Amino acid sequence: MSTTPNPAPADSKRPHPVMMIPLRRCGSHALRLRLNLSPQFYSPYPLHIVDLMPILPLYGDLQDDRAYFRLVVDVVGLQAVSMVKWQQVVFDPVEIFESIRHQPRSVHRVVWELLLRAGERQGARVVMDKSLDSVHYADELMRLLPDMLFVNVVRDPRAQVASMNRAIIHDFDTLLNTRTWLAAHRAADAVMRHYPRRVLTIRYEDFLSNQEATLRTLCDFMGIDFLPQMLDVGNSVEAQQIAQLSALWSSNCYAPIAAHADKFKHQLSGEEIRVIETLTRDYMQRYGYTLMTEADASVTDSHQGEALQRSAAGRSQAWHDIEQNNFRDFVLRRCRADYLAQVRARLEAHAGGGGSGAAAALDALDPATFEISD
Repeated sequence: MSTTPNPAPADSKRPHPVMMIPLRRCGSHALRLRLNLSPQFYSPYPLHIVDLMPILPLYGDLQDDRAYFRLVVDVVGLQAVSMVKWQQVVFDPVEIFESIRHQPRSVHRVVWELLLRAGERQGARVVMDKSLDSVHYADELMRLLPDMLFVNVVRDPRAQVASMNRAIIHDFDTLLNTRTWLAAHRAADAVMRHYPRRVLTIRYEDFLSNQEATLRTLCDFMGIDFLPQMLDVGNSVEAQQIAQLSALWSSNCYAPIAAHADKFKHQLSGEEIRVIETLTRDYMQRYGYTLMTEADASVTDSHQGEALQRSAAGRSQAWHDIEQNNFRDFVLRRCRADYLAQVRARLEAHAGGGGSGAAAALDALDPATFEISD
């Protein structure tokens, strides 16, 4: 575990950028909320810009001021419809556009302008984006922000997949989620290979067993001070707020329970555990997770098709359950999904996408295409 820090100089004009990688449901909120108790650190609820990436080509050439300004407006709008608001922050898209128009153009540059501005207003030395899926765009991020650091959070794939299986943001099938886990960690491998001194890898299970040691390691790496109050997440107003918004976050206002690391044994079948261990065996061995099976499952193309069908049925049921059990969660998620659907419909109409216009595009778009974060 490398702990070589690359903090920004004390007189730096902007906070130092940090990206958490590689995959949601790894315990990332638990870490973010505790670090946020430091005034030197700022990490708001993430935008998860990955949800905008499928429609990014519809903007056309971002060197065209009109296209880029349209993108800036839409990213600012995405931040405004976030399920968890950034406190005391309102962005003017015209001001954002003018401030970055002569810099290399990218949706990631827009996102980071919002993050860095918000961090500046908070007086933070470090700003972290918890949009873990952006690991797949690490090379572009490094071109834009070459001083970026990466916090690579590893979790036992059996426990993480078991958690993913129950989250509306992921698939509802073990095989699909295991393949997502594998792709994310392969992307993280590329980051560690290309930028080894800029990556800190920690295991979530080590945090569960020793919060202070893990948090001190993180603080040292990012160049901020460890504070004892980080050990009591009950001090976090945000943790208390988000715990009420969604079942995904209900445990975030409590101290972690180390015994929960083995909950997957009761949540997954023996065959599911075998599949996970077969596909992730090398990573499990690398990070010190003990196999429970021979890791010899046979996975075929037919299994993939069956998995997609199961996941679709599970997603439909999950939306129904959320609507029935937590109307706040349901409405806030749909608000973000509807916003992205409207953006897509407008872009398609502007590009002469055909059909019956925006209404048809909205009707055709599956809300599951755009999910809100963990």
